[in-house]
Amino acid sequence: MGLASSVTVPYAAYLRVYEPLGAFPEPERTHWARYARRGTLPGVQDELRRSLADLLPTPPVPVPVHESGDAFVAVVDGVVCICPWRTRLRGWLALEELARRFPAPVLDAVLPPVVRRQAEADYERWLERNPDARPWIKTHTWQVPLRWFVLFSDEEREYGKSEPGGEELVLRYRTPMVQARRRVARGLRTLRDAIEEGPLIDGLVEVGRWLEEFHPRSLVELDYGGLVHMVPEAWLAEDHSAADTAEGLAALRAGDGVRAGEAYERLTERWRAVRDRQFAN
Repeated sequence: MGLASSVTVPYAAYLRVYEPLGAFPEPERTHWARYARRGTLPGVQDELRRSLADLLPTPPVPVPVHESGDAFVAVVDGVVCICPWRTRLRGWLALEELARRFPAPVLDAVLPPVVRRQAEADYERWLERNPDARPWIKTHTWQVPLRWFVLFSDEEREYGKSEPGGEELVLRYRTPMVQARRRVARGLRTLRDAIEEGPLIDGLVEVGRWLEEFHPRSLVELDYGGLVHMVPEAWLAEDHSAADTAEGLAALRAGDGVRAGEAYERLTERWRAVRDRQFAN
């Protein structure tokens, strides 16, 4: 989770699934029902601050000792839907990702080997008791993976302040699970008909499999998260990446390679400019 984003900087985007209360077994369902009735609920910045705090001690704590009892809450057509943080599970998954992304000397400087070995051993023991566990939240730093945009349409884009009079800027997309799954399936058919197997198809397959793990009446959300703090507001206002993605796929279905290439180039250039900011002084 936040580990990958915390070790770098908190410029992370999120793909989340909110499941209806009925999807949770007891006693967890009762816990979340009571939780959702609280007057004040923690937000994205609260989750991030907690994950950052775990990395301050010496040695750092890459994975929380106890699982979080917090969640994000959304009300969809009068139905309360829950997106558990599951910070412990996401910490273990982020630790695996760090090991793939960074050379050993760099990783050793951030997280000593003894700390990583202990976390890996804890994860193995935990998995034996929870073989079907999966996170409700996916995180990516410094960009939004292009495959995530396949799940949404431009009409589902929400941009502005998080609440009237608020200061927090938000750019997000929300769609019903049934729509997200349908778009993934259609996008995969289009890509497989038009191009050879590759990272884009593999990534979309992985997202599709993840979505299948959840209740069919869930809500799927793409949140730009901390990315809104690192690019100009004019950039955000003009960013319609889901529309460009949909246009590119439609062009491929129509056999218009030129138009598809133009849409893909707009996307890659836009997000390359964002990724390059991590190397700026």
